[in-house]
Amino acid sequence: MREVPEVPEVPERTQGRSGRGLAARVPFQVVEVTGPSMVPTLHHGDWLLVQYGALVRPGDVVILRHPFQQDLLVVKRAVERRRGGWWVLADNSFAGGDSTDYGAVPEELVLARARVRYRPPAKGQRSVRGVVTWAVSALRPVSAARSVSRRLRAR
Repeated sequence: MREVPEVPEVPERTQGRSGRGLAARVPFQVVEVTGPSMVPTLHHGDWLLVQYGALVRPGDVVILRHPFQQDLLVVKRAVERRRGGWWVLADNSFAGGDSTDYGAVPEELVLARARVRYRPPAKGQRSVRGVVTWAVSALRPVSAARSVSRRLRAR
């Protein structure tokens, strides 16, 4: 399970002109990923650009308040909408800490959708090949391609 060590200040819900319910001035925020639950999609130390109030669809990586410890924000994959909220899972099935433990997450606890992942360079990464490899993969959109990556790993 991806956990954010400190809960960032979440934009307050307001009734704006757009009718979308979030303050238009702070819809995006950058958060740091910790823990192994979303490997291979996300790794400890990655940074995410998240959008509060974005439409969530099955397959999206989302930020949510932990249902039992609401001062803790976690990153999971929204799998499907069920009665009672979203069923969320970790990409790393060995990490646990998802809906298999706490059930469907109420819609109001799903705060944001991850849009972009930034992977900082590894410490001591100095070879030209290493720097080029990092530069090509450092900034990526967070996609809903979980099933594709599973098929590739299974071959």
